[in-house]
Amino acid sequence: MSRGNQKVCNATDLTHVSPVSRSRSGPLPCGLVEILASRAILRPADPATAVAFYRDTLGLAISREFPGGTVFFLGSGFLEVSASPSGAPDAEPGTDPGGLRLWLQVRDLASTHAELAAAGVRVLREPKQEPWGLHEMWIADPDGTRIVFVEVPPEHPIRRDTRGDRAGQGAGTGSGGGGPA
Repeated sequence: MSRGNQKVCNATDLTHVSPVSRSRSGPLPCGLVEILASRAILRPADPATAVAFYRDTLGLAISREFPGGTVFFLGSGFLEVSASPSGAPDAEPGTDPGGLRLWLQVRDLASTHAELAAAGVRVLREPKQEPWGLHEMWIADPDGTRIVFVEVPPEHPIRRDTRGDRAGQGAGTGSGGGGPA
């Protein structure tokens, strides 16, 4: 199906695509960006109260913690609650209005950048390596919701089993290598 000169994908177009069966290179059907993982990023007015709510009231398990933030398991996804500045470009320099962000992990940020730019998507911030070690690029959806595309380098703690790094610490938790990702 197409809308103007842009192909519109139906769910049936994607039934044969899976992260396991798909080749690691080449275009996806309908020109889609390959998303490896995702999380919703919440910037609450009171992060400590929000963390207590999601941890204690809803009983969400903690995936990892880093200075200024906590990432919870959320079914097959994640919810990050943090007070740290996100790095998201906003209308006024130095401001971060809070709210919802979408965190989308991709295999190859340079390819994702090229694909989105070719599709006419306005990039709010070009790809760059953040101080916390992730490679990030920011765009916004038509309603202004900030979306960060993230490539996780092989040496980053998100991709390593850190259980043996510090005694008494659970898998994937701790402040090692984190940031407002």
